[in-house]
Amino acid sequence: MININNLTFGYSRRKILYNDLELELKEGNIYGLLGENGAGKSTLLMLIAGLKQPYSGTVNISGHFASDASPEFLKEIFFIPEEMTFPNVTIEKYLSVLAPFYPKFDRTAFFEMITEFGLEPTMNLHNMSYGQKKKALISYGLASNTKLLLMDEPTNGLDIPSKSQFRKLVAKHMSDDRIFLISTHQVRDLESLIDPIVIVDSGKVVFNETLDYITEKLVFTVAEKVDQSDVIYTERGVAEDKVVALNTTEDFSRVNLELLFNAVLTQKEAIKSALSK
Repeated sequence: MININNLTFGYSRRKILYNDLELELKEGNIYGLLGENGAGKSTLLMLIAGLKQPYSGTVNISGHFASDASPEFLKEIFFIPEEMTFPNVTIEKYLSVLAPFYPKFDRTAFFEMITEFGLEPTMNLHNMSYGQKKKALISYGLASNTKLLLMDEPTNGLDIPSKSQFRKLVAKHMSDDRIFLISTHQVRDLESLIDPIVIVDSGKVVFNETLDYITEKLVFTVAEKVDQSDVIYTERGVAEDKVVALNTTEDFSRVNLELLFNAVLTQKEAIKSALSK
């Protein structure tokens, strides 16, 4: 379990980004981290990874704190940033340097993944395209077998077939003792993968729920199919209006993550009330 307690951080003392942030992440889940541009999703991942230091508060992984940057903490966390810089070495050479830092690194799985992504061990990381570098780093991260894997916009730079491969590989390498936290704007790329959904806004976690619980409490449909008194949020469309409404009939619908995200940001109290009933 990962516990973030009373975490406060800002890029200046006058402008605090996170104020007493609380978040608990449990094993066996692929969390989707959503938020507006500038909400601090990438910053939060860096704080969890120990790459930035908070003004106050703690990030705790199995009793080890990010601020200590101890070997016990670092061997249980792998961070895949959106922007990557690699040295002028081959995939295989970089593996020989990286893998010893992660005691549970699965070399066999790594080579299987890069093969599926169409990469060769002898390819030079420095000379590869952005998408190829992203595929290599995803493979390193999944094969590390760390307790916590942080991914910042992992599908950026991937073509459509590669996005499908990414989803399959993430699902395959998720286990009951791992936690994946994926920050993304590309919710449609990950709709079938991320669960629970975490939304940050104004320095707080304003939403943290599983898809099962969301579909139990809310319905995602078109306006004409629900009683208007049950509607919480509406998005106007050319042909039809999409809505988020109270699930009063126990009919389960597929969660529309874009619709949910917009509803949470504009109707926080109504969504909170609906989920608490």
